[in-house]
Amino acid sequence: MRGFRRRLPDARPEDGPLSEARRYEALGRVLAALSGDAEMRDACRDLTWWQAADESWHIEWGDGPYASEVADLVVGRLREAVPDAGLAAPSGPGTRTEANIDVMGIGFLLHAVDPLGLERLRTTPGLWRMAASISAVDDGEPAGRGGSRRHWEELLGG
Repeated sequence: MRGFRRRLPDARPEDGPLSEARRYEALGRVLAALSGDAEMRDACRDLTWWQAADESWHIEWGDGPYASEVADLVVGRLREAVPDAGLAAPSGPGTRTEANIDVMGIGFLLHAVDPLGLERLRTTPGLWRMAASISAVDDGEPAGRGGSRRHWEELLGG
């Protein structure tokens, strides 16, 4: 039959199980980058994530760092992991409360609720700062019990 061509269905690489796997792999990489930094992990309260209607991921937390700081951390860590792959990039300007990044072609909206910022978190005493306080004990104070309370005793209420 002359002039007859079988028309193949449009196959886009974004359709099907591969794209679903890519979305979850991107989420896993972002969460791994966040959990790889103890200070960041401990500072973000009530971290939640969900898939939006446009199939991008939304990640939200209370207190903790600014959204732009989290975006910088995630993009930096993913670029360190695979420098030439272009896994992650900012996809817009970041603010204190919102930042957009692109990871493996998947969009992420990072949203901070009542953020404090990393600088303020570093100067605020709390249990997540315990390691710094314990290391202060090693600054020449005798190992035995002295007359003054230790930094770690202040933190723990002892």
